[in-house]
Amino acid sequence: MAEVKLLGVSLSPFSRRVEWALKIKGVEYEFIEEDLQNKSPLLLQSNPIHKKIPVLIHNGKPISESMIILEYIDETFEGPSILPKDPYERALARFWANFLDVKCITTIGKALFGKGEESDKAKEECGELLKILDNELKDKKFFVGDNFGYADIAANLMAFWLGILEEASGVILVTNEKFPNFCAWKDEYINCSQVKEYLPSRDALLAHFQPRFQTAAPK
Repeated sequence: MAEVKLLGVSLSPFSRRVEWALKIKGVEYEFIEEDLQNKSPLLLQSNPIHKKIPVLIHNGKPISESMIILEYIDETFEGPSILPKDPYERALARFWANFLDVKCITTIGKALFGKGEESDKAKEECGELLKILDNELKDKKFFVGDNFGYADIAANLMAFWLGILEEASGVILVTNEKFPNFCAWKDEYINCSQVKEYLPSRDALLAHFQPRFQTAAPK
């Protein structure tokens, strides 16, 4: 029996965050695919408060929430650091991770999946957030320092999933003309050796999301 188990969904950016961290550290683990329409007793038992993926189970003890899991993995297992060693850089990494995870993802969700005024307002706010990111990523390979790390893992939805969501929904939030630095960073990110090998199938993601937007479209 594997010492480390990950309850997740293979097409979820949040599950992928944890997988990337485990791979960076070289940790062997068992991935257990969850059906979110029929959640397993193990998931409900392991995360009884939120009942969400991902959940890392290490030596029988569950840890929930992807960014909390990343810090646990970094502190628990040997291997390359995920968070910077320098306290200031570590604080910066946490700041940008929180900005991406809370502010950006929430606003993008409202822009793409919301209706009417809520969606229109969120699209405007997305433009402002993307301006911030575009300015921050000017002349930068990664968010903090020269190495792929904590904030970059938090950015996986922005780097890869967002483009697929735009295609599936027909709503374009990012253009190279408006956000050249952000687009250059996305290209660099997707081709990074620590990422490229572990990205899910683009076709599978598109097939997963397109029906959701088609169902939500007005008749």
